[in-house]
Amino acid sequence: MKNNDDKTKSKKYHILKKLIIALLILCVIIGGIFTYVTKKPQIIVGFIQSQLYKDSPINSFEPFNEPGSHIREDGSLYVNDIKYGDEYANSYLDITYPSDDISVDRPTIIYFHGGGYFGGDKSMGDPLAVDDDINVLFNEIVKNGYNFVNVNYALVPDYHFPVPLIQMNQSINFLVENAEKYGLNMDNVVIFGQSAGAILTAQYGALLSNEDYRNELNIKPQLTTEEVKALIIDDAPLATEDFNFNTKMLITNYLDTNDLSGNIAKQYNALLHINENFPVSFMTAGNTDGFPEDMQQLADKLDEYNIDNEYYYRDRSYGDLPHGYLGSVKDNKYARECFDSILKFIDRYTK
Repeated sequence: MKNNDDKTKSKKYHILKKLIIALLILCVIIGGIFTYVTKKPQIIVGFIQSQLYKDSPINSFEPFNEPGSHIREDGSLYVNDIKYGDEYANSYLDITYPSDDISVDRPTIIYFHGGGYFGGDKSMGDPLAVDDDINVLFNEIVKNGYNFVNVNYALVPDYHFPVPLIQMNQSINFLVENAEKYGLNMDNVVIFGQSAGAILTAQYGALLSNEDYRNELNIKPQLTTEEVKALIIDDAPLATEDFNFNTKMLITNYLDTNDLSGNIAKQYNALLHINENFPVSFMTAGNTDGFPEDMQQLADKLDEYNIDNEYYYRDRSYGDLPHGYLGSVKDNKYARECFDSILKFIDRYTK
C-alpha cells in the first residue's frame, strides 16, 4: 500500500514538474516575443496598416485621388491633390474656399492630420480618434470664413522623423511661393494639428521661434512668427520621458529608435525648444486616452514666457472625452464648446 502511495506521489510530482517546465518555457517564449515586438514595434503597426490600407498604398508619389476642383452643394470651392513637393511620398494638399471667388482676402488655416504617423489622411482624418467625423469640423471652419488647407505627409515604415516635419515645412513654403496663384493670404496664417499633426504643429512653432532648433534640423521656414498668428495643438504627446507603453510603441517606431532619452527624442520633443518667441497657442486634450499632462506642460511653458495661450480641458467628471474627441463636434457638446473656443481664439488674432 505504501509503495502504491509513493508511486502515485512520484507520478504527480513528475506531472507537476513537467507542467512547471512547460509554463516556464511558455513564459520565456511570451517574454521573448514581447521583447522582440517592443524592439520592433513595426510588427504591430504593420498589421494595423495592413487592415487600414487593404486596397490602397500607404505611401505614394502619385495622388490618391484624381486632382481637380469642384463647387460643393454649400457653395464652397474644393481643389484637391495639389502637388507641393517631389522629394517624399504623399506630398499633396487640398484647399477649400468658402466660395468660388478666391480673390477674397481671408485668413489661411493649414491643417495636419493625426494617425500615429502610420495612418490618417488629409480627407479622412485620424484612425486613432474615436467616432471621428473630421470633415464636419473642416466644413465648419470654412463656413466661418477661412481658406482651409489640408496637407498629407509620408508615413512609416518607409519614412521616419523628421521627414513629416520637413514635408510640413515644404508644403507651407510651397503655399508662400504660390500664394497669388491659389488666392491665399500667407501673411495671416494659423497652423492647426491633431495628434501626430499636433506634434508637428508644436515642432513647427519651435522652428519658427528657435534658430538653434532650425539649424539642428536644417529646416528653414519661409514664414515667421509675424505671419503665423496662432497654433492650434490638439492632444500632442510630447514629453517622451512620460510616455505609456502604447505611445512608446508608436513614437519609437516613428523615430526609428528605442532610445527615448537620446538626441533624436530630444529633437522630437518640442517642449525642450520653446522660447519667448513661440507663437500664441490653443491646446486641448482628451481625458481618457489623451495627453493632458503634455498639454499642461506646454501651457505652463508658455505661461513662463508670458505667451498668450488657452488650454481647454474637461476632466472625467464631465464624461469620457477620448483622444480626438474634437472630431465629434457635431454630436458632443464639449467638442462643440471647444471648437467654438478655438474659433474665438483664431478670430482674436486673424481678424
